Formats: sequence, C-alpha cells, structure tokens
Amino acid sequence: MGFDQARANRIFLPATYAEGVPYELFRELRAEAPVCWVEEPAVGDWPAGTGYWAVLRHADVKHVLRTPEVFSSHLGATQIRDLDTPADLEFARAMMLNQDPPDHSRLRRTVAAAFTPRALAELTVAIERRAAELVAAIRPLGEADVVPIAADLPVWTLARILGVPDQDRQLLVDWSNRVIGYQDPDHAESSTADPSHLTDLGRAALAHRPAALTTPDGRPLNPRSRTALADMFAYAHALAEQPPPGSIVARMREAGLTAAEFETMFFLFAVAGNETLRNGLPGGLYSLLTHADEYARLSRQPGLMPTAVDELLRFWPPVLDFRRTATRDVVVAGQLIRGGDKVVVYHASANRDEAVFPEPDRLDIARTPNDHVGFGFGPHFCVGARLARIQMSALIHRIVADLPGLELVSAVPPKRLVSNFQNGLKDLRVRWGWTGAPRLQPMALTS
Repeated sequence: MGFDQARANRIFLPATYAEGVPYELFRELRAEAPVCWVEEPAVGDWPAGTGYWAVLRHADVKHVLRTPEVFSSHLGATQIRDLDTPADLEFARAMMLNQDPPDHSRLRRTVAAAFTPRALAELTVAIERRAAELVAAIRPLGEADVVPIAADLPVWTLARILGVPDQDRQLLVDWSNRVIGYQDPDHAESSTADPSHLTDLGRAALAHRPAALTTPDGRPLNPRSRTALADMFAYAHALAEQPPPGSIVARMREAGLTAAEFETMFFLFAVAGNETLRNGLPGGLYSLLTHADEYARLSRQPGLMPTAVDELLRFWPPVLDFRRTATRDVVVAGQLIRGGDKVVVYHASANRDEAVFPEPDRLDIARTPNDHVGFGFGPHFCVGARLARIQMSALIHRIVADLPGLELVSAVPPKRLVSNFQNGLKDLRVRWGWTGAPRLQPMALTS
C-alpha cells in the first residue's frame, strides 16, 4: 500500500489535537515513513502553507536539534506557520529561540543569570509556599477545576522573575492565550484582565492592543507579530524605565540588548516561560489520575517525585513540535531534504519511540533511564528546565498530599486546547473526599 498523504496531514491539523495526541498514528508513521512530507492545508481563515518534513523518531529528532549548522532556527524561525511578511520574520529572528550559535549563545547567557543555583534556591522556597497556598485555598471545596490553579503557579513565578506587579499578572495570561491558543476560539481573543485591577502601567498598555485581528487586506493577523502584541511590548518598555532591582527586566536593560532583542526576550519569558508549564502541570496530573496505580504509588512514595516529573513530561509533552529550516541538501533516515525546506521535529512522537522507551505507552513514575525530549535537546535545551521541575514537583506534591481520594469528575470530561503546537487542557474537573488539614508532612524539595 502506498503512502497515504491525507493520513500524514492529520498531524498538522489543530483539530486532531483537540481529540488527543495521535500517538497511534505517530507509531505507524515511525515504522512506515519516519521522515515524511506533511502538507499544510488552509485551516479556517488561515491560509495554506508550503508543507514540511516531519521528523518522528527519537534519534532523528535529537540529530536535528543538535546540528543547528544544518537545521537552522534562524532562517525561518521555529513555528510551523511562516511569518506573513519579511519584516515579521526579521523581528522574530531577534528572539533567542529563533537564533543559532553564536548569537544564540550570547542571548542565552543573559537569560541564564535568572537561573543560578542561588536564585533557584530562593525561588524554590517561595514556590513551595505558593503551591501550598493554592491547594489550601481549594481544599475546603471538595471539587474544582485544577487548570486555573496549575496556571497560577507558573504565571506567579514568571511575574516574580520579570518584576511584573501582582496586579498585572493576568496580562501574562492574556498574552499567552493569544499567542499559544490562537487556533482555539476560546483563547484567540483572550481579554480577561480587569482594567480596574491593573496598575497604571497595565492600563496604559491596554490602549496599545490592536483593535482588529486582521490585516488591511483581510487576512488574520499573525498573533506572534509585533503588531498583534503591541500592548505587551508597550508594557515591557514602560516596565524597563524603572525595572525592579534584580529582575530579569533589569538584567536585560543592563545587558545592552537592542530594542528588538529586548522585546523578543520579554516575549520569550512572558509567553514561553509560563505557557509550557501551564500545559504540563494539568496534563501531568491528568496522566496520573488516569493511571490509578501510579498515582497511588506516588502517594506512598513521594521520594519518586524527581523521576515522576520526568516521566510525566515524557508521557504528556507540553510542546508537541518545533520547526527548523534546512540550510543545505541533507539526508535523514534515507529521505532527501532540500536546502530551504521546513523540517518539523515531533517531541510527542520521539517521547513514545519504542526503540528508546520500553513499553512507551505505559506510565512508569520510576522509569530510569528516561531520555525524553520534553525540554528539547542541543543548544536550545530549555534554559528554565530546572525551574519547571521545581514547580511541577511542588504543586503535584501538594495536590497528592493535601487532596486525598482525588479523582476525575467523570461527568465533566477534560477540555483540550485546540493547537498543533502546545499539548494543553482548558478544563480538568476533579474532586476529593477530605477537606480538613493536610495529613502528610511537606516533602523536602530543596535538597
């Protein structure tokens, strides 16, 4: 039987992921065509794209990610969808995520200053305290949607790092929703920040938000463009005029970044810095709750938390894929890729590769070794990986410890994010059977 192009195209369509990650299809494609051509048909008002090569096996994904001289982040940026104009592409290229060494290395050093061992130790104490407060607030209710709780912790943490006042934290949520959830009608026009609760700086920024989400010729406005995020960049520049001492915004100002580098670095922190964990936390909890034996195992053995977190990131990778662009003709897994072609690596497929992970569809919170690519690989390995692990450990521990008898509310199925980039949940309703004081002592997460 010949290659079924329509079947392969399903891994591009956002609607596919609204029903769940197509792991069975990934498995079949890894066996039949581990590097296969995928078309980009029009989706709603979004025009068709040029198509790309999907890379699905673990070894090939790591090869692409560790060879930026052949598979560039800079040429076409790192999202499947091409930028609308040369100006949009030029602006996107200023972002650390969309650069190759050595320019990427220079910007990464600026970011790394926020994640020193001392800084992380101080953050860990604050994160554990915040996680305990969040769970304590819902414990008397007996039932709740945990997505807002899971979303709060990374947004709160990023606001602290950036120096964003507490009153303006909801702006981070709206910016993330608009950028990451633009394919989902529930998030595409997110505007949940109440102006009356914002600082003067926050209210002033809202005035810069574009009134229309279309270009003058009627095409959808790219949510990652400078125009679409004018309010976020206005806020960033205003915050930088008097940045809180020690904040990453203060460090960026001291580093002498260009205007475009500063804006895109703020973008990277404000959006990517919280959105990945906003999806990884509820996804990880859902994975545990649908594997009762492993949930009970973690409850009995909280010391398994470090391996559990990595297994949850393998099992529910928050980022489904990333794009590169071939700098020259190259062969991967027997397939010729021409210079200039788009190449998209699928973390979700690599993390279930049976050649690397025994019983890849089984959740095993003690899995060792665990060579997952949930944080990427190579030069662009997530600079905030340690911070993400700290946050996941803190919140999952408090939920498991303080909400005994936790289970899904079967009458209210989870709602998935419509996105071919982020593996997210919009709603996850749970209930528990005991609402008194915590029955377990806090687990030491700071060692």
